[in-house]
Amino acid sequence: MKTLTITDARKNLSRWLIAASQGEDVGIVCGADIIALRKVEVESTDYAQREYEATPERIAALQIATNKRYEKLRRSGKLITVTVEQLRKMIG
Repeated sequence: MKTLTITDARKNLSRWLIAASQGEDVGIVCGADIIALRKVEVESTDYAQREYEATPERIAALQIATNKRYEKLRRSGKLITVTVEQLRKMIG
């Protein structure tokens, strides 16, 4: 394992993140501990459950509420679909 001080890791963080994502063992010394950098797979399907301990029922309720809000905004004209060119004209 390649171990680095926080200062050394900060100087070239992108290099060490890429190395860790490619499977190299990289650790950062933090006090008396070594904190390992490693790639973590994140699946959007269970993110809310893992990160926020949301139940499947709560997630389903949120999806229904979000869809209702989306439809209400779309019907009111506050939410519109635009092309890339239209967007460029709007912001440019």
